[in-house]
Amino acid sequence: MAFYETLLQATQAERQALLSLPLIQAGAQGNVNKQAYIAFLGEAYHHVKHTVPLLMACGSRLPDAYEWLRTGMAEYIEEEVGHQAWILNDITACGGDAEAVRHGQPSHETELMVAYAYHLIDRKNPLGFLGMVLVLEGTSTALASLAATSIQSTLNLPKQAFSYLTSHGALDVGHTDFYAGLVNNITQQADRQAVIHGAKAFYRLYGDIFSELFRRFAPIFTEEQAA
Repeated sequence: MAFYETLLQATQAERQALLSLPLIQAGAQGNVNKQAYIAFLGEAYHHVKHTVPLLMACGSRLPDAYEWLRTGMAEYIEEEVGHQAWILNDITACGGDAEAVRHGQPSHETELMVAYAYHLIDRKNPLGFLGMVLVLEGTSTALASLAATSIQSTLNLPKQAFSYLTSHGALDVGHTDFYAGLVNNITQQADRQAVIHGAKAFYRLYGDIFSELFRRFAPIFTEEQAA
């Protein structure tokens, strides 16, 4: 069995726990209000802006035997540059204050997830960062386009308010195949375990962001339903 399939099987329970969270389910059904959607975008900004620095850090920490993976990191960087700007544009299109988000602080949960990513790269095994890539891109592929369509329809927001979700979902279908090709080339058992461990941790950490948002905005109703 290819390692990518092993990775999916090993983290299936954690993935299902994430996808079952109330806010993610509400988003897929379009059952969130504008304030909750803007808050989600704000948290996304505060972790997406670290994507390129994290990819750079991971590539710089890889040993010579993983030179081929460093090349893969460079390709990811080309694709990910500037994505945080999409999020700020979406916030503006929703009527939110993008500059306040840019200069603001993330939630504790978002800050912790980002800090753990740097910790894995700097202090443990940099290959564990590939667990974060699996979680964020896998979740996007499964939900981003669906959630964007549902939320836009319910809240009657312009398409310009969903560039991050729609583009992320479309891009990550191809990213998934690219990712699978990379991780399938990892042959050392210790490095494979580092990826699995990282993915399990990031499913939980990413889920904590959605749980915190749900606590802030529950019960989740659209503006039309609440009226």
